[in-house]
Amino acid sequence: MLSKEDTVIGFIGTGVMGKSMAGHLLEAGYQLTVYTRSKEKAAELLENGAVWAESPREVAQNADVIFTIVGYPSDVEKIYLGEEGLIASGKPGSYLIDMTTSTPSLAQRIYAQAKEKGLHALDAPVSGGDVGAREARLAIMVGGDDESFLKVEPLLNILGTNIVHQGKAGAGQHTKMCNQIAIASNMIGVCEAIIYAEKAGLDPETVLKSISTGAAGSWSLSNLAPRMINGNFEPGFYIKHFIKDMKIALDEAKRMDMEVPGLSLALSLYEQLAGNGEENSGTQALYKYWKQG
Repeated sequence: MLSKEDTVIGFIGTGVMGKSMAGHLLEAGYQLTVYTRSKEKAAELLENGAVWAESPREVAQNADVIFTIVGYPSDVEKIYLGEEGLIASGKPGSYLIDMTTSTPSLAQRIYAQAKEKGLHALDAPVSGGDVGAREARLAIMVGGDDESFLKVEPLLNILGTNIVHQGKAGAGQHTKMCNQIAIASNMIGVCEAIIYAEKAGLDPETVLKSISTGAAGSWSLSNLAPRMINGNFEPGFYIKHFIKDMKIALDEAKRMDMEVPGLSLALSLYEQLAGNGEENSGTQALYKYWKQG
């Protein structure tokens, strides 16, 4: 058990989701050291007692458990595997938990190199968006050793309500790819349903009352369709990051000689939106694809 008195937690990446997640750990009574590229994004955490670190290296030198949730696999690679990264600078016996959606192969590399240095690495991507992060209701899919998972599971329970150890290193990332593949086609259906309701002269909010609790029900239908209807396209999850995830999933599917036509279609639609300047909008902005013409 990692005691609150003796455990320093490091947190790297305080964006749309990371800020809330770090805040939950701070509220739970843990000592928290934070680093993010833009210090102002950590201002509220610092005001509430978190300690600022000037670099990932400084986080690694002081923390017993380090969470990371950043943008792209290239960011993960730099933070973990760089000359002054977490593995090179970390304390022996510390735990490294990457919650970024990244590639399974990179998760496996991080695990292997961490093990050589006497550190414990887990890949633990999340699902639930800004709402799940804010309300500590995330689904967390974990890859890595059983013993390491059990050690940090109490911390993961502070962040989410559905914590599942999926298997060895990389299994968490593979599971997240399953998640993103399911979401990709579902988002097309959600958008088409709302647009259809509007064109049929129905009140889409009233339509949602019927279809969101039936067989068509989904997280996206319940949480993102209302945002579409209200013209709220602020990011709970960025389009640019969803495109990154879909490309990872597509690459993995090709490697396994699997066709993914639904994923391919969704990726093409989102890339068109990004090309029209929507890359920093939330994924619910896919609704705009049908409004462009």
